Amino acid sequence: MILSSIFNRRIRGFRLVEVIALSLLLIMMLGVYFAKTSAGGERTRIDQVERQIAAEKSRIRMLDAEVAYLERPRRVGQLATLLQLEPMRADREAAPDSLSAIATRASQNPLYAAPRGKPSALAPPT
Repeated sequence: MILSSIFNRRIRGFRLVEVIALSLLLIMMLGVYFAKTSAGGERTRIDQVERQIAAEKSRIRMLDAEVAYLERPRRVGQLATLLQLEPMRADREAAPDSLSAIATRASQNPLYAAPRGKPSALAPPT
């Protein structure tokens, strides 16, 4: 009997069930509205990030092209000629075993000596 009284009870001319159903409908409508609004904001942020990604990719392509231009063999050869550079001779290459001796000689050479108070990068650690 209690259940039937809920269906038959009236509030200002409306049955209680109708008021509850209308309230639930309004709550669901507001929920869908807020969900669509937040989804639109997220879509805007996603579009912004996608535009940033496209701009970064374009910049990467531009920088790759610039590196390719600057590393052209003909240009590097012209710069080497201008600076009077030549390939390293084979007798100037050092074996890994001889690096400590080279560092010792470099630390004794006044040309490579560090200023007073500063450790030399070429000198061996003491």
